[in-house]
Amino acid sequence: MLLPREQALELLRTYVKSERMIAHSLASEAVLRALADHLGRDADKWSQAGLLHDLDVEVTNADPYTHALETARILTEMGVDEDVVDAIRMHNEDATGMERTIEFQHALAAGETITGLITATVYVYPDRKVASVKPKSVTKRMKEKAFAASVKRENIMECEKIGIPLDKFAEIALLAMAGIAEEIGL
Repeated sequence: MLLPREQALELLRTYVKSERMIAHSLASEAVLRALADHLGRDADKWSQAGLLHDLDVEVTNADPYTHALETARILTEMGVDEDVVDAIRMHNEDATGMERTIEFQHALAAGETITGLITATVYVYPDRKVASVKPKSVTKRMKEKAFAASVKRENIMECEKIGIPLDKFAEIALLAMAGIAEEIGL
C-alpha cells in the first residue's frame, strides 16, 4: 500500500519541522517521480520514497547509524509497501551495514543526494533560481570537492547504476526541481 499524497505530506510535516528539510523532501519527491517516469517505473512508489526518505531525520538527529531505521519502522507499521520501505532504509547504508543492490535503492540514494548539490549550486547563482542552472554547472560542481563538501558524490554517481549518465541525470533532476521551484523556494 502507498499512502495518499496528502496523508504522506501530513506525516512528513508531523515529524519534520525544518522548512529546509521539507523542501529537500519535496525536491526528492519530484526527482524520484521524474526518474521513475524516465525509466518506466512506478512513479507513485518512487515519489513516495523520495518524499518520506528523511521522515526521521529530526527524531534521530540525522545520526548515521540510526537515520532511516525509525522511518522504516513507522512506515512498516502503517502498511507501506515493503519495496518503498526498503529503498528508504537503504538510502542510508551506514544504518543497515549493507550495500545498495537494486535499482530503486540506487535511484533514491542518487536522486535525493543530487538535490543537495543542485540547491547549493542555485545559491551561487545571482538570481538564485533553479531554472537558471544548467546541467553542465551541476556536473562541474561535482568535480569541486570543496563545493557542498557534505554532498556524497559517490551516491550521486549511482545514477550510472540505473543506466543514466551523470549529465542526463543532472538534466532530469534540474527539470524536476524547476517544476516545483516556487514550492521549494528556488
